[in-house]
Amino acid sequence: MSDEFDGMYGTFRALLDAFPPSEAVKRIEQFGVEPEIIQRIRELHEQQTIRIKELEEPHAVVMGNRDTWYTGPQAKDRCWPAIVDLLRKDGWPEHPAIATLDDSSTRVVSLLNHPKEKAFSTRGLVVGYVQSGKTTNFTSVMAKAADRGYKLFIVLAGIHNGLRRQTQARLVQQLVEPNPSLWSQLTGLDKDFTPQENPASYFGKNNRTHVLCVVKKNATVLRKLALWLEKASDYLADCPALIIDDEADQATVATKSINPLILRIMGSLPRSAYVGYTASPFANLLIDPSAEDLYPRDFVVNLPKPQGHFGTEVLFGRYALDGEDPEQVDDGHDMIRSIPDDDVTCVRPETRADVEGFEPFITDTLSNAIEYFWLVTAARRVRGTGNPHSTMLIHTSVNTSVHNSFKRPLEHLRSRLARSLDDLEVLSRLRHLWETETGRVPAQGFGEKKVSFEELLPQLPGVLDTCRVIMDNSSSEDRLDYDNGPVVAIAVGGNTLSRGLTLEGLSVSYFVRAVSAYDTLLQMGRWFGFRNGYADLPRIWMTDELAQWFRHLATVETEMRRDIDTYMTEDETPLTFAVRLRTHPALRVTAAAKMRDAVTAASSYGGKRVQTHYFHTNAEWLKRNIDAARVLVSASSTSAVRVDARPEDGRYVFRDVPYDVVTDFLSGYAFHERSPENDGELISDYIRKRVATAGSLRRWNVAVVGNPRGEAFTFAPGVTVGRNVRARLAVNGPTPDFADIKTLMSRRDAAVDMNGDTEKLTEKGIMDERRVQLPDTGLLVLYPIDRLSAPSPSKPLRAPLDAEEHVIGVGLVFPEPTEGDSAVVKYISANLSNVRIEDEDYSLLDSEEA
Repeated sequence: MSDEFDGMYGTFRALLDAFPPSEAVKRIEQFGVEPEIIQRIRELHEQQTIRIKELEEPHAVVMGNRDTWYTGPQAKDRCWPAIVDLLRKDGWPEHPAIATLDDSSTRVVSLLNHPKEKAFSTRGLVVGYVQSGKTTNFTSVMAKAADRGYKLFIVLAGIHNGLRRQTQARLVQQLVEPNPSLWSQLTGLDKDFTPQENPASYFGKNNRTHVLCVVKKNATVLRKLALWLEKASDYLADCPALIIDDEADQATVATKSINPLILRIMGSLPRSAYVGYTASPFANLLIDPSAEDLYPRDFVVNLPKPQGHFGTEVLFGRYALDGEDPEQVDDGHDMIRSIPDDDVTCVRPETRADVEGFEPFITDTLSNAIEYFWLVTAARRVRGTGNPHSTMLIHTSVNTSVHNSFKRPLEHLRSRLARSLDDLEVLSRLRHLWETETGRVPAQGFGEKKVSFEELLPQLPGVLDTCRVIMDNSSSEDRLDYDNGPVVAIAVGGNTLSRGLTLEGLSVSYFVRAVSAYDTLLQMGRWFGFRNGYADLPRIWMTDELAQWFRHLATVETEMRRDIDTYMTEDETPLTFAVRLRTHPALRVTAAAKMRDAVTAASSYGGKRVQTHYFHTNAEWLKRNIDAARVLVSASSTSAVRVDARPEDGRYVFRDVPYDVVTDFLSGYAFHERSPENDGELISDYIRKRVATAGSLRRWNVAVVGNPRGEAFTFAPGVTVGRNVRARLAVNGPTPDFADIKTLMSRRDAAVDMNGDTEKLTEKGIMDERRVQLPDTGLLVLYPIDRLSAPSPSKPLRAPLDAEEHVIGVGLVFPEPTEGDSAVVKYISANLSNVRIEDEDYSLLDSEEA
C-alpha cells in the first residue's frame, strides 16, 4: 500500500503542473485508484497547504475562499534553484536569509491562482521595507511562478529609466542568464518596450519559453504594450500572466494616464495576477475597494523585517504604541546630525523665482558632512569588508538646475582638500571630526573594529582622487554605475534617486528637501537598507523638522504593520479590513488625489493610554498649564470621595472625581498642536458621549506623580511632590520653543490607582486588571517636570529640557470600551498651508520619451 500511495502521490504532484488540485484529484480518480488512497492524497496535500498558510512569517490578510495550490519548490524546478545558487555565491547564509526568502516568496505564490485555471484576475499587495530586498523577493516569486507554468511576466519598474534599467539587469542576471533557453525578452538593458512584429513567436503553442517585459510607468510605453497585447489576443487565452508593480504606490493610484492603462493591459489578459510591491502602501490601502481598480482585494502580505536592516525606527526611534511599555521603545541610533534652519536657504532656493541663477553656498554643516564622507570611505578601505562602493547623497531640491549648480563648488572643495592634506590645521580639524563622530557611535556596539585617524589617513589621498561628483537627474547624462568596479561618488539629485534605485554603499546623506506626504518622505530615505561592514559609520544631516517627521513616520509605519498583523489573526479579508493611518499636522498621508476615496478614519480612546510628549518651552504657555493643573488638584481634593496620599513615594490619588472636573481641566490645559491625538476638545467630547450613551467615565481617579528625590512643586495646600526629570530628545539640536520628551508615563504609572501588587504586570496585564478593578473609571495623571531636566549620562540622545518654566505633563488612561462607545479620533486630515514643500514630479508619466 505504501509503494502504491507514494507512486500515486508523485503522479498527483506531477498533475498539479497542469491542473488545479481539485481537478488533479479527479484525474487520479479516473485511474481507478482506491478511495482510501485518494483520501490520503487529499490529506497530505492539505497538510502541505496548511503549513504554507500557517507560516509564522510573512503575515497575510487573505480573501477566505482562495485555494492554496502551491506548496513549495520541487526537485524538477529550474528557475528558483538558479536564484538560490546565485545568492549562495553572493554570501547569503542558508539561515535565516535564504530560508526566509523561500518562505515569503512561497507564501506569495500560494496566493496567486493556479496558472491552468480558465480565467482569473487576481489583485494583491506585498508590503516590505525601504531598501530591504523587495526586488529579490519579487524575482523569487517570478521564478517560482515560472517553474509552475506562468508564461508572461510584466514588471512595472518605476517612472525613471535608471530604475527600469537596474531592474532589467537584476532580472536578466537572476532569471534569464542561468536558464537562457527558458526565456524570451521583450525589453533590454537600454531598450524599453517596442512592439514586436509577430506575437505568435512569443505566445504561440510552439513557443514554450517564458516572456519577460520590464517597462517604465510611462503612458507612451504602456499604450504601445496595451495595443500590442490586444492585437495578440488570439494567443493570450492560454497565457497566464504575472504583473509585478514595483513601487506600486507611485503613479499607479489615481493617475489619469497610468492607472487606466494598467487596467487595460490586465483586461487583455484573461488569466492575470497583479501584485504590487511597496514599502509605503498608504495610497494603495486608500483605494475604494468596491471600484474596478487595483485595490488589493485578494491578499495583503506583510514581509518580515530582514535581519540587519536599517529602517526608520532604527535610525530615528519612535513613540510607544498602545499596549507597549514606553521604556522598551528605543530612541534610535545617534546618527542624525542637525542642519540649522539658516543653512537651508544656502543650499536650496527659497522660492521658485530664485531657482534661475541659484548658486549654493557650502555651509559648515555641508562641509562637515562631505569631509566625514571622505573619512568614512577611507576607514572602510582600511577595514576592507562589506560593500566595495561608497556613496554620499545630497538631496536639497527637486529642481535639476539646482542639482547642477552644486557641481563646481563640490569639485572645488574636493581639490582644495586634496591640496591641503599636509596642512596641520586641516589635519587637526579632520582628526577632531573623526574622533567626535566615532566617539558618539562606538564601533564595538555594532561588532566592528574601530579605525583610528592614523590608520585611515594614508587612504585619504586615494579616496579624494577617485571620488566623482555626479548630478543624477532627468536632465543629466551622469548616472551612478556600479557595474564597472568600486565607486566613490557624491550624488546630487532628486526624483531619480528617490524611488527604488539602490545607492550602493550609502554612507552619508545631506537632506533638506521638504515633502508633503508620508509615502514621498519615506521613499526619500535612500539611507535605509543594509550596512554590512560599516553599520557604525552612516550619518544623516537633516533639519530638526524633518527628523521629527521621520520619527512620527516610524510610529505610523509600525502601527500600520501592526494593524495588518492584527487583522490577519481576526479572520478579516482585504475587503473588510481598513488600516488606520494616523495623521500629522504638517503631512498628508499621501497625495490628495490618492485620498479621494478615504474616509476620515477614526479610533476610539477606549482602552487607550494618551500622554503628552510635545511641549512649548515659553513661560506664558507653561504658566497657563501650571494654573490649569493647580485648579484641577484643588477641585479634585474637595470633590474626591477618598484621597490616597503617599508623599514619601511622591504620589497622591484623588478617587472618584466627577467627570466635569476633568473636562473643565481639559478646556484650560494647552496640548501642543503637533499632537493631533492629544486634542482637549476631542477627548472631552469623547468623555461626554461615553457618559451619555454608556454610563461610564462618570467618575475619574486623578493622580499626581512626582519624584521623591526632586525639588518641591506645590499643586495645592497639602499636595507637594518632587519635580520629575524628563530630558528632551536631542537627535537634532535645540529647536526654539519646542521640546519632545518622547515618553512621559512609565508602565507602573498606569496602575497608580490600582490595588494589589502591580509591579510585575506587563502593559497588557495592567489593562486586563483595570478591566476587573476599574471597568468604568478613567485615570488622569499629572507630572510636574523640572524646567532644566538634565539627562543621565547613559542617554546620549537626550539633552537638558531648558524650559522657561516648569512643565506639566498629562497622561490619561481610558477603560476598555463598552457598547455605545463613540469613535472620535481623526486619523486622516492635515493642514499644509504653512509648509514649504516640493512634491513628486509626475510630468514624466505622460512624456513622449520611451
